[in-house]
Amino acid sequence: MSDLKNKFENAKDKVIGKTNEGIGKATGNQETELKGKLQYQKADLKQKVNNIKENISEKINDKLDEK
Repeated sequence: MSDLKNKFENAKDKVIGKTNEGIGKATGNQETELKGKLQYQKADLKQKVNNIKENISEKINDKLDEK
């Protein structure tokens, strides 16, 4: 359940980040643009870390099943 929640939160942060980035560009507000970029990158990094954790967990489980 928490995995699904994390995926939803990351997707939400990516959308909001890209939206804020676009608003910042359109209005010439560099601070809003930068905050949007940072929010998007943070969500992207979290997603990558979660994917790595899932892959490691799968490999461990595969090794345990072989025994």
